[in-house]
Amino acid sequence: MVSKKELTHQRILASIHKTFRQHGYDGAGVNGLANEAGVTSGAFYAHFGSKSGAFRETVTEGVRQFSAAISHFQSIHGDKWLEQFTQFYLGEKRRSELSESCALQSLTPEVIRSDDETRTVFQRELLKAAEIFSNGNESIEGNVDPNTWATLSMIIGGVTLARAVKDPALADEITNAVQQSVKSKS
Repeated sequence: MVSKKELTHQRILASIHKTFRQHGYDGAGVNGLANEAGVTSGAFYAHFGSKSGAFRETVTEGVRQFSAAISHFQSIHGDKWLEQFTQFYLGEKRRSELSESCALQSLTPEVIRSDDETRTVFQRELLKAAEIFSNGNESIEGNVDPNTWATLSMIIGGVTLARAVKDPALADEITNAVQQSVKSKS
């Protein structure tokens, strides 16, 4: 059974996910994060220790959600999982509110500017996601297949670019090009 403290922690974490994704690290202060979560600043600090601790946990959970989505698509779509996942990610996930976006598209620029500990946590979780993405097929050296990195970068970067442009037709052009490129590789 999950304790009340753990339920509260998960509720706060879900709220700060949205806030960090919507406003970025610098755009979200502790008071604002706590208020959005419906807790006091003291309760926020009791759960996360610091704003950077909360951000690290948000990044970790966000990349884990990405990994879980990949696993889900692999399990229900078999050999067609990549095509289906790409269609979902470049379509529905791209069009979602920024607060509901994938952590890899909305928080990666924030991670770049963060501390070494956050970048280390991000790297660890990203490597796990890449291994799941490549379906556990690692090269002899134990590194993730270069095609996995290229495909992940193309999908995540495509969504990031499509979100950044103002013209919806151009956004569609970007994501359609990525979809076609991924489809031709699979």
